Amino acid sequence: MHDQTIAFTTPPDAPRWMRWMLFSPLARIVIFVLLFMALSFATGALMHALGWLGKGAPATIHGLAQFLMRALPALFAYLLLVRFVERRPISELAPSRLLPDGAIGTAAGLLLFSAVVGVLYLLGSYHVTGTNPNADWVPALLMVGLGAGIGEEIICRGVLFRIVEEGMGSWWALLVSALFFGAVHIGNPGATLWSSAAIAIEAGLLFGMVYQVTRSLPVCMGLHAAWNFAQGTIYGIPVSGTAADGWLVSTRSGPDWLSGGVFGAEASVVALGLCSLCTLTLLVVALRRGSMVPFGRR
Repeated sequence: MHDQTIAFTTPPDAPRWMRWMLFSPLARIVIFVLLFMALSFATGALMHALGWLGKGAPATIHGLAQFLMRALPALFAYLLLVRFVERRPISELAPSRLLPDGAIGTAAGLLLFSAVVGVLYLLGSYHVTGTNPNADWVPALLMVGLGAGIGEEIICRGVLFRIVEEGMGSWWALLVSALFFGAVHIGNPGATLWSSAAIAIEAGLLFGMVYQVTRSLPVCMGLHAAWNFAQGTIYGIPVSGTAADGWLVSTRSGPDWLSGGVFGAEASVVALGLCSLCTLTLLVVALRRGSMVPFGRR
């Protein structure tokens, strides 16, 4: 059954040079990276030219610029890769799946992070000290919500997980994409080796298994965006070290391994445990389906 999960297979009549220079997993990843870098440069230059990133730009305009810079280069690079290199229908990002799958992912993300906060509250670590109905939520939604959700999921799941899986199987794809996802957060404010390891395990593995089971990028995007938005804007907890302007004004107490410290609840063993339970559940589903792609399937 595992072959049904593979989006792209090298055409059998492709000449040898195309197999290596165009269709191999490494070649497609490199092509995406080059496209992404060029589009990122162009988008950034346009935002600067429009003055949307200047100090005097309104917060919403600055948030919109950040959203465009985080989402559009990855999206367009991916569409170009699928359309002109892989030459296949983009089933994992089909327009008909955007809203329903995105809604499922959003609901799951809100529920999952709310469960994390609920456990922290019951353990006496999370405290609400007030409310802030005037929280500047639109820039947060655009930047750490939709921008991060769309851009990072295309890169980490649409490109890295999917293409590594096609070349090396599901287990290696999980490992590589999770390690990469954790590593790119090491430069965040307040980050430590522990916080990056936690991100890799709780989010990198979970999001990878969500994609493995659903074959839907919108589900991953919705889950990622809602997790970030709930953490920062709803519950007032720093998002991967970035200060939050939340509707709930909150503090966390206790040791860093419980509260997550300055990095936020993502560095808490509570988030690690709950997300790992979800990951293991999805893994059981995949194993029962027989959808885990073995190494060396080709």
